[in-house]
Amino acid sequence: MAAGGGSPSIVEFFGGEDGYRCGYCRSDTGNVSHGMWAHSMTVQDYQDLIDRGWRRSGKYVYKPIMNQTCCPQYTIRCQALHFQASKSHKKVLKKMLKFISKGNVLKVVSEEEPMDSHIEDVAACDFPYKSESQVSQSELTPLAVDHAERVENEDKDSGETKEEGNVQKVESDSVQICTDKDTPVPAEPSHSAKAVHAPPKPGKGADLSKPLCRKAKDIRKERKLQKLLQSQMGTLEGSQLQGDQAFFLQNSKPKTNQPKNIEDFVFAPLPDDALHKLEVRVVRSSPPSSQFKATFQESYQVYKRYQMVIHKDPPDKPTINQFTRFLCDSPLEAEHAPNGPECGYGSFHQQYWLDGKIIAVGVIDILPYCVSSVYLYYDPDFSFLSLGVYSALREIAFTRQLHEKAPDLCFYYMGFYIHSCPKMRYKGQYRPSDLLCPETYVWTPIEQCLPLLEHSKYSRFNQDGKAVDEGRLKELGRVRVLHKRTVMPYNVYKKRRKGPSDEASVQQYASLVGQTCSERMLLFRS
Repeated sequence: MAAGGGSPSIVEFFGGEDGYRCGYCRSDTGNVSHGMWAHSMTVQDYQDLIDRGWRRSGKYVYKPIMNQTCCPQYTIRCQALHFQASKSHKKVLKKMLKFISKGNVLKVVSEEEPMDSHIEDVAACDFPYKSESQVSQSELTPLAVDHAERVENEDKDSGETKEEGNVQKVESDSVQICTDKDTPVPAEPSHSAKAVHAPPKPGKGADLSKPLCRKAKDIRKERKLQKLLQSQMGTLEGSQLQGDQAFFLQNSKPKTNQPKNIEDFVFAPLPDDALHKLEVRVVRSSPPSSQFKATFQESYQVYKRYQMVIHKDPPDKPTINQFTRFLCDSPLEAEHAPNGPECGYGSFHQQYWLDGKIIAVGVIDILPYCVSSVYLYYDPDFSFLSLGVYSALREIAFTRQLHEKAPDLCFYYMGFYIHSCPKMRYKGQYRPSDLLCPETYVWTPIEQCLPLLEHSKYSRFNQDGKAVDEGRLKELGRVRVLHKRTVMPYNVYKKRRKGPSDEASVQQYASLVGQTCSERMLLFRS
């Protein structure tokens, strides 16, 4: 669990938006959601919100109105600790290993949709943004109640050194995957071409007096081990050497029925003459670390090219401001806990460096129970490496790595699953995974959800008809409100308020965020 005690979450609720353009079915007004601007937010509050169907785009936090929106968006999570890579996932991992080692990869882009939130978050960044300046900073400074809690982080700079040290520690564990970008790529024979075999020669079958045939790979492995043992144990008697040799050989044999996991590919030893070097660095984006600032321009240029080539944005659309607002700004407060990840909780950019250049960036949030994928962008020149799928697999491996230090952190959230948009169904291929029931907020295995979604694009997954939302609003009066620089429960604010009642709006907000968050977060009222 993340450490508490910092600034409370402060949000401004906007209610149900008018319909806006949908990035999936291209409807002009079909996408309908509730939204709020988060001036600041604790990682625990955001974890609880995404477990109720919310999601952030920059500092804007939104929740699709599931039974009204044209393309219902279901929160999806992968059980990272039990994840089993599919054949196509392993193909992508092998392709990257081959490219790093030898450079000769057939430059054909995978048909599979990249595992990022391209479409959905491009749609999200087109939301009718509310200006943060609607609330003056003076109104958000000292709070009279709750021991005059400070809203703004005071010693952001003093905290940066510790955080950077932590990030560097994570980086030192990153894979040093090591080419020459200009290496020509030889064409590979097509697998679809039918091989022509010569007729078999007549023979008498296997000669039982001779030893069984062995794979060249196994023979090479054995020779290598013999050399290693001879160099290390040359002084020992022959019989001792043979015994140890047998032990090494026995343990070096691949275990049967043990499928390779992601780490076997990601951390596979590379040849000394590997053509490329790939390094994955995790840098804190909010508040920005020195590494993040130092690489900002290079990272932005990759984003700009990606948006223009992949999403056909005009050159003037992916501006620095738009990039910052969409993928660098975050309401999440940086937090550290004794039983948490060394890099801490909050918002990060996971940078993929190939031969000293950034080729892709995964934008992620590290939360108490999960790594949440926000977005991925990459250099279009490297599309042939299926970086969308590769980065998702790396993020699952990263989640498992963080779990070692933070036992509660064991899920990988992939954003939204949109069954009504065939192009967005690829997220369901990361198994085992669960979808969030839009009515009771209970996680349901995706296998149980798919037949329901085939029947109707909006569906309640919880099949217990009596089940209700356990976190629902029970006491409106306990909702915390920030009014005139003072924190108070809603029932006190209601008596002090002048003008028309805003109860309907507060009721809607509290029912959407749930009782727990409504009592922890501060709802700004002007």
